[in-house]
Amino acid sequence: MMSELKTIPLMEVPPEVAHRVALLRDLPPGELFIHEIYQSVQGESTFAGLPCVFVRTAVCDSRCKWCDTPHAFAQGERMSRASVLEKALYFGSPLVEITGGEPLLQPDVFPLMTELCDMGKTVLLETSGAHDLSEVDRRVHTIMDLKCPDSGESHRNRWANLACLKPTDQIKFVIASRNDWNWTASVIREHRLDERFQCLVSCVFDAVKPVELADWLLESGLHRVRMQLQMHKYIWDPNKRGV
Repeated sequence: MMSELKTIPLMEVPPEVAHRVALLRDLPPGELFIHEIYQSVQGESTFAGLPCVFVRTAVCDSRCKWCDTPHAFAQGERMSRASVLEKALYFGSPLVEITGGEPLLQPDVFPLMTELCDMGKTVLLETSGAHDLSEVDRRVHTIMDLKCPDSGESHRNRWANLACLKPTDQIKFVIASRNDWNWTASVIREHRLDERFQCLVSCVFDAVKPVELADWLLESGLHRVRMQLQMHKYIWDPNKRGV
């Protein structure tokens, strides 16, 4: 089983982006490639405003044009899963988010999330939505992106994941233009997403003004969709790391 797990990162990505996950190729079972682990205030989702421990994995197979964490593409250190768990628990926060990078590229993320749930933590998973969610512990609160066209990665959306999500899970759309908004509204209506999940919309920082997104949302009549801002970028410098 462990030998099968080791091959998952390379099997799940298209050949044309395999070079982006090369750093995971020799990662042995029981280890994770971690960019940073820190405590901050949760800046997004329906958990916004709560103290939260962030476990940020390194490496991502996507290259969203507006990505604000490119430093996680290749910077990190190998840690045993036990060490990651110990450091995440050290802060004492009841809320822990697994983010990236793209967490689901690393097989040991799945048992890590289960171990955190077993310790009584509320666990959030933030994922691009390009990878299979079927093996995620059902106790985890998944926050899944559906990539809009201006991200340059909308072709990677794994629509089959919609069947894996629970009513308590959240779908996030990051809006970089009016075109992105029109696409988002159409997708929400087509799949009745606002009736099945919590839908979140946010604007790319410095690309769309919050007032513009608020106007588009109000005009749309999508009354169950929640607008959010990246709270941490208003509290701290938008380029500051570890917050």
